[in-house]
Amino acid sequence: MKVFLDLMWFFKEEKRKYITGILLLAIVSILSLIPPYIVGVIVDHIEQGTLTTSILIYWCGVLFVIAIAVYIFRFLWRIMIFGASIKLARKLRNQLYEHFTKMSPKFYNNRRTGDLMAHSTNDIRAVEQTAGVGVLTLVDSLTMGGFVILTMAFTINWKLTLICLIPMPFMALATSYYGSLLHKRFGKAQAAFSSLNDKVQESMSGIRVIKTFGYEKDDVESFRKKSDDVVQKNIAVARVDSLFDPTISFIVSISFFLAILFGARYVVAGELSIGELTSFTIYLGLLIWPMLAFGWLFNIVERGRASYNRISSLLSEKIDITDDNSVKNEPPVGDIEFHVNRFAYEEEEIALQHVSFKVNKGETLGVVGRTGSGKTTLMKLFMRQYDLNDGVIYFSGRSINDYTLEALRKSVGYVPQDHFLFSATIADNIAFAKPDASLTEIIDASKLASIHEDIVQLPDGYETVVGERGVTLSGGQKQRISIARALITNPELLILDDSLSAVDAKTEEAILEALREVRKDKTTMITAHRLSAIKHANTIVVLDNGEVIQKGNHEQLMSVDGWYKEMYEKQKLETLVEQGGSNDES
Repeated sequence: MKVFLDLMWFFKEEKRKYITGILLLAIVSILSLIPPYIVGVIVDHIEQGTLTTSILIYWCGVLFVIAIAVYIFRFLWRIMIFGASIKLARKLRNQLYEHFTKMSPKFYNNRRTGDLMAHSTNDIRAVEQTAGVGVLTLVDSLTMGGFVILTMAFTINWKLTLICLIPMPFMALATSYYGSLLHKRFGKAQAAFSSLNDKVQESMSGIRVIKTFGYEKDDVESFRKKSDDVVQKNIAVARVDSLFDPTISFIVSISFFLAILFGARYVVAGELSIGELTSFTIYLGLLIWPMLAFGWLFNIVERGRASYNRISSLLSEKIDITDDNSVKNEPPVGDIEFHVNRFAYEEEEIALQHVSFKVNKGETLGVVGRTGSGKTTLMKLFMRQYDLNDGVIYFSGRSINDYTLEALRKSVGYVPQDHFLFSATIADNIAFAKPDASLTEIIDASKLASIHEDIVQLPDGYETVVGERGVTLSGGQKQRISIARALITNPELLILDDSLSAVDAKTEEAILEALREVRKDKTTMITAHRLSAIKHANTIVVLDNGEVIQKGNHEQLMSVDGWYKEMYEKQKLETLVEQGGSNDES
């Protein structure tokens, strides 16, 4: 029952609804005790030959009034208790979603999308059941069961009542044992469902790759194995679940046997009337539901506890990028300085060290180097996707940690390597960072990103809905839409993290020329593998194994032997060979 204590914060918030619902449940339980009494009275009248039409009509009228009252009260308590449980589901879902938006990439590196989705759906549903049906079964089993037992003991025969309750402790022991088994097995079943969710999400996202490599049969087989694992673990849960009702029914049947056996003796001895024994057996029948509810309660509570523990473990994950020490809420404008002494992802090898340079306001910085040299890491540190412990990055003369995340990121337009488009119209995707942007602003940003002509040729132009993650567009189109999305806010700093790799050299030059034209007084940082993308930069930094090995402008770097000159000449030669090949073909 620990989950009820864990949820006490919510019960306190919704105490009026729960108290009202519980009171109505209690009233329904009390009203349910009257019909068996009426049946006993009528049976005694029949036995004694004193039943008249007026007596029968009177008691039938009472039954009708009770039926109407029970109908109304049951309707009301359902609104109160189940309505509150739905609010809990909404609150937990909102808490999880808000928590997800605050977590850094480090969190998502250790968690899979399907698992997070399972927490947000199945686990929340199980907790909602606990706060709804769980409260119902707890209150109903206690109130209904308690009232029935008291009524049987004090209004009919207390000795017969005690005899019929003898099997009940065995039921308590059995359901407690089943509950502990259910908790373990349900936790494993939920984990298996999370794994299956991961598989489906991963396969659907990579369906093109799967088809390209002809991996469909293997992927289906892999899915079938995970699906079978989910089935087996849920069957294990069902095996325990299926023990509750038969155990309770068997124990209640023993109680019925004892009631008939000893009740008949009391009737013969004159301690009970036929009508009282009839009422007693009906009351014993009413006791079946509270007993079943008690067993059902263990089932629901153990499921809810396992799921709430999984949700709580997520919510307890520490938010490692915070505004706790931030003092500036105004978006920064000015020079940028990097002083990175050392940075590593957790216990991995060093990603950056001894990196120091300055970018003046309005200048363009180019960052190049081999794959894995630390280019993207440098940009992520500036965006505070990770915090720098050994070193400092200055923006407008202050550490970036002095600015709130909102203020810092308002100054930045970021185009990541793994560009992401939403399943929405192209216009909505471009206006994502500025939802109130006019169509004119959207078109202007698209022209700067050299994507306007492509968009207008689509069937619905800017109202064309792209598929999930932009699958209906080419890589170059997705990149340029992502660039337009970053440009629409006219940011103080534009970061292009290898964001021109999927466009041809001519388009690349058109984009860069447009940026130079409109961003003369704005700062731009570009990481690239193709050196033509950063040739015009005021400062070029060459990274290798996380360290700066060269620094200067294009002319300075070309005047000395080194990685930059070697790579530039190699790429230039490759371009000439490609152009020559094209000319030969033509």
